[in-house]
Amino acid sequence: MAVVAWIGLGNMGGPMTANMVKAGQAVRGFDLSEDALAAAVANGVTPTSSIADAVQGADVVFTMLPKGDHVRNVYFGDGGILANAAKETLLIDSSTIDIESAQAVHDAAAAAGFRFVDAPVSGGMSGAAAATLTFMVGGEGGAVADACSYIEPMAANIIPTGGATTGQAAKICNNLMLFINLASTAEGAVLADRLGLDKQVFWDIASVSSGDSWALRTWYPLAGVVPTSAANRDFAPSFTAELANKDIGLAIAAARSTDTPLEIGEHVQQLFQRLIDQGEGGNDCSQIVSLVDGSLKTSASIASA
Repeated sequence: MAVVAWIGLGNMGGPMTANMVKAGQAVRGFDLSEDALAAAVANGVTPTSSIADAVQGADVVFTMLPKGDHVRNVYFGDGGILANAAKETLLIDSSTIDIESAQAVHDAAAAAGFRFVDAPVSGGMSGAAAATLTFMVGGEGGAVADACSYIEPMAANIIPTGGATTGQAAKICNNLMLFINLASTAEGAVLADRLGLDKQVFWDIASVSSGDSWALRTWYPLAGVVPTSAANRDFAPSFTAELANKDIGLAIAAARSTDTPLEIGEHVQQLFQRLIDQGEGGNDCSQIVSLVDGSLKTSASIASA
């Protein structure tokens, strides 16, 4: 039985640790949110009062945090992971963050004598709960191999991606494609509806034709077609517009640093920003359809009216 320290017990970390406990691992968790910590404890996680307390004696430390700044804060400083974990402890960051922050942690961990991998995930909250996540794991080969053995209870797919930061690179590019697909799915769905096509009939066609995508099969933004769609629940979030905006922003930043034009990606980011500006950032990102069907009036649509 491994001793697992887990920092970050939110919408993803909570169900992921529950699956680790089910697999027989001893999980010690820390989160600044008392509610998140209490929920994790209800699923068998042992609570700790600090990062230093959590990592003492751990075989592996996982971090699952919202942004690069949070990851840097958790790893660096006197109260952080690098100052308090044993050198033999394997460090795994499963957050989705910017390449620069991921590289900074790789460099600092190596300088301090630790093995560290970046291992972001795809599959969302439903995948976290069902233990069907895809992990993209970047780092030194031996560390990646060892990380894969710890990741297994949470994953349907574990894919080594190469050297440092390549896991983050894979996640950023994948999410860029996801959100572009979501935007195109929203436009196609609304146009098909207005042209008189039955929405289920159109979905049946698109899902076995060249318009198919994960976004269409899982997040189809019209209610009553796909059971997993947030449209069935008034866009209660499975993945918020704020998080989508953050993730596509990471892709745009990476593109600018590599002189890569992302004209479509930048336009989709603007759509998510409109949702946020209208106070809908906490709702599901598939509410982007409301900017197509006109159910959410934006400043742009009001100005053109």
